[in-house]
Amino acid sequence: MRLIDVDAMREAFADRDLVEALRRFHRAGIDTVERSLISEGAGPAANHLLALPAWRYGDVLGAKLVTVFPANPPPVPTIQTVYILFSGRDGTPLAALSGAEFTLRKTAADSALGADFLARRDMGRMLMVGAGNQAPYHIRAHCAMRPGIREVEVWNRTHEKAERLAASLAIAGVAAAATRNLEAAARRAELICCATSATLPLVQGAWLKPGTHLDLVGGFTPEMRETDDAAIGRARIFVDSRWFTVEHCGDLTQPIAAGLIAAEDIAGDLFELCAGRRPGRQSAEEITIFKNGGGGHLDLMTARFLWERAGGGG
Repeated sequence: MRLIDVDAMREAFADRDLVEALRRFHRAGIDTVERSLISEGAGPAANHLLALPAWRYGDVLGAKLVTVFPANPPPVPTIQTVYILFSGRDGTPLAALSGAEFTLRKTAADSALGADFLARRDMGRMLMVGAGNQAPYHIRAHCAMRPGIREVEVWNRTHEKAERLAASLAIAGVAAAATRNLEAAARRAELICCATSATLPLVQGAWLKPGTHLDLVGGFTPEMRETDDAAIGRARIFVDSRWFTVEHCGDLTQPIAAGLIAAEDIAGDLFELCAGRRPGRQSAEEITIFKNGGGGHLDLMTARFLWERAGGGG
């Protein structure tokens, strides 16, 4: 069994490499996915332990354990991960993968794959809502799939964190700046990415101009929410997986419970988009939402890719 430090592999593959691997694995499909979440506390400061097993019969299976401790002081990561990958042919352990980069890169690639189907190809301005650990990874992944991005604004409740993130970004041809005015920045943006622990909506649907793509990354429990009912009502909504994301994430469970939308109103998921069974963006004017809910299938795909990239399977 290989022991793989994913953090040490950060230079071994580009963001686009993982996005394209996820596209390929979505076309191949998945057979079984489960999820277990236990928490300590409530609200944005709650600590979480997630267990995320998945299986692609005859190929690979595995499970991820991930902790989310939002209040961890630097340099302790707020998200920490261990993944065990097994052979789907005989159950032999293939690899143990560790490192914060596992979840950070996987989550960003998930969003970037969704945006590749849903964000306008001629877009040039992005807004990053939240300046936590996920933020720089999402900015880089979105810029990799939409190289026309030339401006990135960063908003965070603590403005100093937004300033530090903007100053740290070094993406060729991209100008980054922190903003204090979330509404004004949202009205300017063509792609808005939210990666927060918010329990009340931050981005308002009234702010979204025609053609905007909204990428929702936080809100991984039914109590969490990053956008309001107005945004849900204005947009064509997509998810990374119908069976997982629709049932667990507050940005969808709350408007469904309120009768604003039904689960059947979801326009498609990544399996359908990658296989060509559902269309992505259909016009330059429509507003799209992609709800990034994660799930064990994405972790399994990422683990398989990283195992191969580290020399497995040879």
